[in-house]
Amino acid sequence: MATLILPGEWIKNWEKSGKHEFVQLCKELTEKTDHGNETKDIQAALYEVCSQVVQGNLKIDLVSAVLGEMMELRDDLPSILADVFCILDLETGALEEKNKRDHYTHLVGACLSFVPEAILKERLDPETLESLGLIKQAHQFNQKIVKIKTKLFYKQQKFNLLREENEGYAKLITELGQDLSGNITSNLVLESIKSLIGCFNLDPNRVLDIILEVYESRSEQDEFFLSLIKSYMCEPITLCHILGFKFKFYQEPNEETPKSLYHIAAALLNYKLIELEDLYVHLMPVDATIVEEHKREISEAKQIARKLVTVVLPSEKSEDKEKEKEKEEEKNEKPPDNQKLGLLEALLRIGDWHHAQSIMDQMPSFYATSHKAIALALCQLVHLTVEPLYRRAGVPKGAKGCALQPLKNKRAPQPTESFEDLRKDTFSMLCYLGPHLSHDPILFAKIVRLGKSFMKEYQTDGRPEVKDKMEILLSCFLSIADQVLLPSLSLMECNACMSEELWGLFKLFPYQHRYRLYGQWKNETYSGHPLLVKVKAQTVERARYIMKRLTKENIKQSGRQIGKLSHSNPTILFDYMLSQIQWYDNLIVPVVDSLKYLTSLNYDVLAYCIIEALANPEKEKMKHDDTTLSLWLQSLASLCGAVFRKYPIELAGLLQYVTNQLKAGKSFDLLILKEVVQKMAGIEITDEMTSEQLEAMTGGEQLKAEGGYFGQIRNTKKSSQRLKDALLDHELALPLCLLMAQQRNGVVFLEGGEKHLKLVGHLYDQCHDTLVQFGGFLASNLSTEDYIKRVPSIDILCNQFHTPHDAAFFLSRPMYAHQILSKYEELKKAEKGNRQQQKVTKYVAACEQVMTPVHEAVMSLHPARVWDDLRPQFYATFWSLTMYDLAVPHAAYEREVNKLKAQIKAIEENSEIPLNKKKKEKERCTALQEKLQEEEKKQMEHVQRVLHRLKLEKDSWLLTKSTKNETITKFLQLCLFPRCIFSSIDAVYCARFVELVHQQKTPNFCTLLCYDRVFSAIIYTVASCTENESHRYGRFLCCMLETVTRWHSNRAVYEKECVNYPGFLTIFRAAGFDGGNKADQLDYENFRHVVHKWHYMLTKASVHCLETGDYTHIRNILIVLTKILPCYPKVLNLGQALECRVHKICLEEKDKRPDLYALAMGYSGRLKSQKVHMVPENEFHHKDQPARSATPASQQNGPGSTGKLTANTSKTEEGGFEDGDRVKDKSQGTTKPVNKANSTAAKVTTSNGNGALNSTKAVKDDKEKSGKEKKEKKEKTPGSTPETKTENRREKQRDERAGKEERLLREGKEKTPKADREKVKLDEKSGKDDKAKAGNGEPVEPARDAVKESKNKEKGDRNAATATLKSPNPRSDSAESERDHKRRKLDSHSSPSHSSSVKDSSNELKDPTTKQINFNSVARSKSREREVEKKDTESVQGRSKEKKEEKERKERKRDHGVNDREASQESKRRKDENGTNSSKNSQSASPSCDSPLTPEKEKTKRSKSSSKEKAESVKAERTSSGGKKESRHEKSEKKEKRDSAGGKEEKKHHKSSDKHR
Repeated sequence: MATLILPGEWIKNWEKSGKHEFVQLCKELTEKTDHGNETKDIQAALYEVCSQVVQGNLKIDLVSAVLGEMMELRDDLPSILADVFCILDLETGALEEKNKRDHYTHLVGACLSFVPEAILKERLDPETLESLGLIKQAHQFNQKIVKIKTKLFYKQQKFNLLREENEGYAKLITELGQDLSGNITSNLVLESIKSLIGCFNLDPNRVLDIILEVYESRSEQDEFFLSLIKSYMCEPITLCHILGFKFKFYQEPNEETPKSLYHIAAALLNYKLIELEDLYVHLMPVDATIVEEHKREISEAKQIARKLVTVVLPSEKSEDKEKEKEKEEEKNEKPPDNQKLGLLEALLRIGDWHHAQSIMDQMPSFYATSHKAIALALCQLVHLTVEPLYRRAGVPKGAKGCALQPLKNKRAPQPTESFEDLRKDTFSMLCYLGPHLSHDPILFAKIVRLGKSFMKEYQTDGRPEVKDKMEILLSCFLSIADQVLLPSLSLMECNACMSEELWGLFKLFPYQHRYRLYGQWKNETYSGHPLLVKVKAQTVERARYIMKRLTKENIKQSGRQIGKLSHSNPTILFDYMLSQIQWYDNLIVPVVDSLKYLTSLNYDVLAYCIIEALANPEKEKMKHDDTTLSLWLQSLASLCGAVFRKYPIELAGLLQYVTNQLKAGKSFDLLILKEVVQKMAGIEITDEMTSEQLEAMTGGEQLKAEGGYFGQIRNTKKSSQRLKDALLDHELALPLCLLMAQQRNGVVFLEGGEKHLKLVGHLYDQCHDTLVQFGGFLASNLSTEDYIKRVPSIDILCNQFHTPHDAAFFLSRPMYAHQILSKYEELKKAEKGNRQQQKVTKYVAACEQVMTPVHEAVMSLHPARVWDDLRPQFYATFWSLTMYDLAVPHAAYEREVNKLKAQIKAIEENSEIPLNKKKKEKERCTALQEKLQEEEKKQMEHVQRVLHRLKLEKDSWLLTKSTKNETITKFLQLCLFPRCIFSSIDAVYCARFVELVHQQKTPNFCTLLCYDRVFSAIIYTVASCTENESHRYGRFLCCMLETVTRWHSNRAVYEKECVNYPGFLTIFRAAGFDGGNKADQLDYENFRHVVHKWHYMLTKASVHCLETGDYTHIRNILIVLTKILPCYPKVLNLGQALECRVHKICLEEKDKRPDLYALAMGYSGRLKSQKVHMVPENEFHHKDQPARSATPASQQNGPGSTGKLTANTSKTEEGGFEDGDRVKDKSQGTTKPVNKANSTAAKVTTSNGNGALNSTKAVKDDKEKSGKEKKEKKEKTPGSTPETKTENRREKQRDERAGKEERLLREGKEKTPKADREKVKLDEKSGKDDKAKAGNGEPVEPARDAVKESKNKEKGDRNAATATLKSPNPRSDSAESERDHKRRKLDSHSSPSHSSSVKDSSNELKDPTTKQINFNSVARSKSREREVEKKDTESVQGRSKEKKEEKERKERKRDHGVNDREASQESKRRKDENGTNSSKNSQSASPSCDSPLTPEKEKTKRSKSSSKEKAESVKAERTSSGGKKESRHEKSEKKEKRDSAGGKEEKKHHKSSDKHR
């Protein structure tokens, strides 16, 4: 018992103050209303006082008097006091102190006057009652209690049953069944029922049962019967038992529980007359049975799904049918009703949601609502709940709707007035409905419309105080969409209206939310519900049926079927369709056309499904060979382009996916972006453009659209606008550009680690092409403001975003054009003036204003030394202009206009076309024609302005503080090469820009040197290109060759466009350029020699690449050769050499690498068709020495990429030579230095005035070396005896030829020294290049040998005419030992390197220049006569030495054969390096074999033999004096000898092997 401790002072001073305080306390406690707690407090106070009496602290009479007074405070105080006495009775009875028990007894006795005896008899023990005198004997009292309890609880009272007393029950039924419409109340009827029970002794439980029966038959009288039952019954459990017996009666098979019973049970539950837990145990089936049934349904559904997607054999089909029959027979015996579901439905009908929710929680998810009646009942309840809010916010404009009557049940869920109210019950009711909302499409539409209304409010209401509530509501609506709306749509039968209604809500969500919903719908929703499992299987089966029959012919019918199927289950359908497209790409076109019956929601789902298919981690994006992209990825990319172009699908998700992939360093998916831009904007990126298309691409936008692409670029306005909007709205335009530009290098250095080189190249091309395509799209579609606002300045692009320079300028170029144009328009408006000159001046001013910041910005892109030669103005001009600025494609404009005229004519002649259509088409064509003509005129004016601007700028473009060669190197490195491989248009632009700079007579720009550097070293450039870059590089070379060919083919053109131009100067004087001095110009014939040399260098590089065996080298050079076929080869023997090597590639690669075989076969066929246009070498350039010119000239800067220009004064001469050395060093950038000795030997300068000596020695040494190499080659070539005889015969013929030419010289025919020297330089350059190639481990090609042989014929004459200053005798003394030493070197080492030959070429070009400066024409003629005499004596000595060499050659041949047998692999490698691989040579026959000039060969042989003696004597002198102290001249000679040695040896071997074959 609760204790309320009374203060000790009260007990001590009880009579004075304690009594009063106690009474006051009790009064306060009785006045408190604390829901029962006051009784406990009073009990505690009374207990405290009484216990003090028992303990003897207070007198009994004083306390009993106080207690008597207190009885008036409350009516129940005697009972409370009796309870206290009962407690004390138990406590004192257990005590041993008798005095305390006595105190207790006296206290109770004193209180008998105000505590009734009856109460005390109830509460106290019989022994205590006996001691108080209230009963006589305790024993008798106990016996009496037992008898009474037995009578009450164990003796059955007999009532009259219905069969015994039917009158009473008849009256009861009459009473309950009377008309209740009057003033009859439940209380009146209850009194009558009581009278009947008493009168006829009726069983009360049976009466209650009859009341329930009548209520069941009159269920509409809820209010009356519920109040009657409530007043009749006092025990809810009894009522539950009676209801339970009623439900049990219907739990037999084939029995159906009546709905009225469910109704009264629901009503009793709703009014809380019974408890759900008490009634639930009486209902069947038990919960475990329901769970098992649910699991069985899911397994059956999955089994059905498996059957639908597997192929069934005929025998299995019959077995399955038998099993199905058995199951149907079992089902014929109908199981009893699920009474729990019946009660649930009744609860929902009356609106008792909370009891219904409790029942549904006992069952598996959506089990209850999978029964249609329950789902509809719950839908009706939701209808009533959302009605007020729907009327306020959801009804569309113009819709009336029908009003719903609210439920009378006050305990039903409250109707919602705001979106916040939906969270109370509505959302939970919808979640219990789940996919079964499909039973009520009207409610589906209402919920969707409420969602739309909420989203509009969410997007417009920006108040911070409601933000959190709004966010919670948004998440609720998203959950409803995920768990209810989308699954319900799957179960609806082809309801396109619901799909569109749902899209109205979904389009207000961000695409991230939508795609999340689609992902849940596709991957999780279908697995949880048996119905959805079946629906998924049926959809897949139907999709398979449609896709099997889909063709181009039945697109309309199949499209309608696809549309119907997609309205409900788009994710499943599209997933299957995409899987088919990934396997069969020929389905793309019919599938795209058949999608026209889809709803907007379906298109959005399709976009998601495509992205999910692309991001599938289980699929490899490369083929198994790891060299190409997988076909499934290519198919999906193609589908993307077609679908997004044709249908209005949101692009943001796809673009963001590509962006995210790029961020992650993956560039495979750029293929998608490429396809989307191509299809939607009509911008194609291909390197297979025809020349006509390429020409059209240099015009305006209209010309590009009409003639620049393979496909017709029409009807792309809307689609390109959609793409632009998506990029701008989601701020993806610039990030995509920057990521692509950065990813180009990422492909190689980050992605390409373990990937095949072919795949890396393909990915690089794809990344680059997509960047070009995407940048072109932005430039042509974005407005000027949008573009300038998004693209940062060039220095920020390069330095902050690390964008490569070519890509940065590519992105900035349209911005500069926009800015210049807008500035120009401003200036025109500001100052009225229509004269052309004024317009041009304003244009130049506009350019200066716009480009000046750019000039300053580009300074930070390169080191300061770069700007010593190139001005930033020149650099920025080169990168900012396009082909549109340089030339007008008049032919392309004319071609397109003529096409349109032809179209108009065809339309007029076609009588089948209706008149109105004819008129429209004609108007369209005429409008296009006018647009093209206007565009052409506009471009013409623009080009004139640009050319005038360039003319004003050109004088300050090139500073050339270092050397001309250095300037050209920087121009090539920083401008020409990066841009020429950027795009096809840029390739053409680069070639035209070089030509323009030449035509503008730009100071300090050496055109010859520029062309020479481009043509002379293409091996490394070709080898480093990707496939598409090779196409562009080939196009660039072709354009360069076109210009060169035009100058080469016509003297008048050459003299008009090249003579008196600074680009063709061969001597740069200190005073500057004097255009009138023809001595400084390269004449026409020498230019033809230079062009031949370029063709020869191209051949040498091509054959080298073809012979490497490397996939990239071969593929790239074949692509380049195909591109330059219109201009190369033009010389017959070079063409034959190429043809032989390409033929060998065809044979070798036929079964190994089919793509190379296809390329080689294609080129071979086209090359053969070009053969008719090829000419012999002597027609391409005069091989005979031309008449002597009175003016000496030199072509150092023309043919040699490392050539050096001379000056008049000795000071200029020395400076020029120093420049030449730097040039040579720079030229090594394209070649690999072999060793330090070669590098040193190459840097020969002539500063002491002995130019003639050096020049003569260079020419002689070349002859000596070539002769000696020829002999050594014979020794090294594994040939047979007939070959040796053939070689001897050829040597005799050459001797005879050489003799004839010497006689002609003696007869006094005058030759131009300049031409002679230039030819010598060309020949020497070629020989050294051959040597360089051999030194790099590359076989020397037959074509090279042929060219060199023909040139050596001329060299003999020149040597005879020019060798004057040194006696041959000292050389002949050491010739034999020198030859042996040389042969040993050749046997043990590969041929000299390419790099050393390049350096030597500069020396050879330099020496004749010095000779020209130091000697006049008289001295030159005398020296020639002396050289002829020396030549005679040397030829005699040379023949005697050749006999000795013959013996040594045979010995070498035997040794070589032995080595070959011992180590076949090693010897093959060495033979390749030294150019002695007989199998290779036999398949690539030297074109020189076809040469008819036999007399010239004899002459060449004589010149070789005499040269050998000189070379050997010089070598002996160098050997004796020591390598470190050699003079520069001697180093040069030594180097030249090595150069030509490799080439001659190679040539001899080719000849012998050809003969043998």
